[in-house]
Amino acid sequence: MPELQTWFSSFIFWGAWIIIPFIMELVPSFGSAIMLMKKRIKNHVPPTPAADPEITLIIPVYNSSDSLYGCIKSVNDSTYDNDKMRIFLVNNHTQDDSFKVYTRAQKDFPELRMQWLNAEQGKSRALNLALYNSTGKYIINIDSDGMLEKTALQNMVYTFEEDQSIGCMTGAILTIPEQIEEYKNFFSKLLRRVEFVEYAQAFLAGRSYASEKGEVYTLSGAFSAFKKSAVLKSRMYDTFTIAEDTQITFQMKYLQHQKVKMCDAALYLVGPIEGVNKLYTQRQRWQRGSLEVAKLFDSKDFRPGRILKDVNVRTLMYDHTFAFPRMIWYLALICLAVMGYAVKMIAFSTIFMMVSYVIISYLYYISIYIFMNKFPSLQRYYKKQWWVVSLLPLFNAVLFFVRMAGILNSINTTSAWKTLTLTDEWSSFIKSLKEELKRSTAWVGKLRKAVNVDEEKA
Repeated sequence: MPELQTWFSSFIFWGAWIIIPFIMELVPSFGSAIMLMKKRIKNHVPPTPAADPEITLIIPVYNSSDSLYGCIKSVNDSTYDNDKMRIFLVNNHTQDDSFKVYTRAQKDFPELRMQWLNAEQGKSRALNLALYNSTGKYIINIDSDGMLEKTALQNMVYTFEEDQSIGCMTGAILTIPEQIEEYKNFFSKLLRRVEFVEYAQAFLAGRSYASEKGEVYTLSGAFSAFKKSAVLKSRMYDTFTIAEDTQITFQMKYLQHQKVKMCDAALYLVGPIEGVNKLYTQRQRWQRGSLEVAKLFDSKDFRPGRILKDVNVRTLMYDHTFAFPRMIWYLALICLAVMGYAVKMIAFSTIFMMVSYVIISYLYYISIYIFMNKFPSLQRYYKKQWWVVSLLPLFNAVLFFVRMAGILNSINTTSAWKTLTLTDEWSSFIKSLKEELKRSTAWVGKLRKAVNVDEEKA
């Protein structure tokens, strides 16, 4: 009996550690590696249509004076025919000199058909305004803080043209290598390099594999495209959520029953994260946005029982419902020795899992490196980051607790783009701690005074 109990205990211990990474990480990583290698061998290129179809390009603008010119220039320098593009720059109550940058771009790029629109506050309202004014066969949204790779528009539109059943599509987002290398401090540069590798793996492996299986979870708000005939039948962008990109993706899948795909050959390069505070608020916002959208689509087709059939249900269950047991399990490691587990076994299992995650990361790395052959300069930079890949498991572990903070904060705060940073929350924690200590000290002082008075009377 004791032997059976020991065996059962060990089975639970190892099973809990292995089953989650095996299902959620190992299998997809092997699958994506094989899929990407097949794509590389086939090297499929969408056929060139007889003529480039008309498209509308929407660029929401909010305090983008530092990046807007580069964004517009990347559109002008793209391989897509300028005469076939109509560009709306939608002012989202910007407070800087973005309009001056726009007028400068008008003079420098006279072949671009650009128009400045003033929208009400909020990115969703800005996008909806441009959608109502759009023309052409396809509508493409890009953020104003990045740059298109020169073949991105062509690759995306030609993919639409090849498969008319696609209703909407997302591109791949990477950070700009030149801006990463401008940082002088080692740790500042390291954070941005890890982010670059993380984005590469998330889009060029994770979402690319999901696209092949028809399981894209969300369109990227920074670079997404729609067939106009499909998106104008939707409810447009929701103005009451901070995850308008996820919300319209769910609309297209659940209400419009459209095929959602990713064009991994369509790259959009954005600036690296500004710092730890920005990373903290960004990842919390993504997590909170997913919860909001899940609530909006609470229906019989969106239930936990569909975890094996629906990628959206599976993703939400893994990121949210299973997050609390995972957090408890991580923290419980320090208590396992008290429960009778050998410290050596606990240490060995932890190291084993970290090494497994590192191996998985390098599988992604190899697949992406092969795929990046189409983009030589990015491939060279990615190659140099081989040693950064080993840090991804630790980075993802930290981000898990950041996402958990987003879930907990969503319970008692309202939805908003501007949320408390890590510095703000730490300052608030210290302030609350001091106040509690002050109250405790005051209570102890009162108690001591009362006791002293009783002793004097005695």
